[in-house]
Amino acid sequence: MRPRLAAAAVGIIFGVTLCWSGMSNPDVIRQALLFERAYLFLFFASAVAVATLGTATIRRLRRRAVLADAPLVFSRERPTRRHIIGSLIFGVGWGVADACPGPIATQVGQAMPWAACTLAGLALGIALFLRAGRTETEPPSDVPAGVGTASHPPAPAPVPSGVR
Repeated sequence: MRPRLAAAAVGIIFGVTLCWSGMSNPDVIRQALLFERAYLFLFFASAVAVATLGTATIRRLRRRAVLADAPLVFSRERPTRRHIIGSLIFGVGWGVADACPGPIATQVGQAMPWAACTLAGLALGIALFLRAGRTETEPPSDVPAGVGTASHPPAPAPVPSGVR
């Protein structure tokens, strides 16, 4: 139960931050995408700086996750075709809808009428992706067996022969 409460608290803080920053406001997003205001890009830059410092600190101080008590594994992956295509789809969707997944949730929470259409488009995109069966099943090669990452949960432990 503790991890769920922590996740709910993080989600609430994230949602409030998105609303406070203006990232759920289509006008703010449109102004940034049209290069009319730098506010959103400065906000992104500050988020990247905080994430970079946080990751460096976690790497130095702790090797286990706080809530899951599992080892933390940091792996690097070279960009592939799927990354490029995914980023293009994300960018076009962001430009058309003036929202990405986090702000869609805050727009729904704020009862913005157009958010229902954006949420339906997001759900349709996820359904199409899952229907195509284009999910990854193998973790990156530099991750030790039995250890998971954020995008690849740990594989089940092998069953010794003779044990069923």
